[in-house]
Amino acid sequence: MKPLSEPLAQRLSKTGTDPGTNGTAGTPGATAPPRAAPRLRRLRGLRGLRDDTGAATAEYAVATMAAVGFAGLLIVILRGDEVRGILTDLVRNALSVG
Repeated sequence: MKPLSEPLAQRLSKTGTDPGTNGTAGTPGATAPPRAAPRLRRLRGLRGLRDDTGAATAEYAVATMAAVGFAGLLIVILRGDEVRGILTDLVRNALSVG
């Protein structure tokens, strides 16, 4: 492969093809050079990482489950006699201002 300092247009004009294809561009039945195969596999693997389909739905499901758990915890706490007495006193004091 030619050094990077030589512009791509000059390299193409000398060879008539893309330097990365080993002169097989446009040839029927030509395949990519062997060194491209690992690169393509790596890029195909990265393509799957970018797919966020369903991510928002999963986030909503997690947030909903957290809210349900928190609501259950509040119900258990508020059903206790001690907390019920504190809340009742708080409401009575708020209503008896005057």
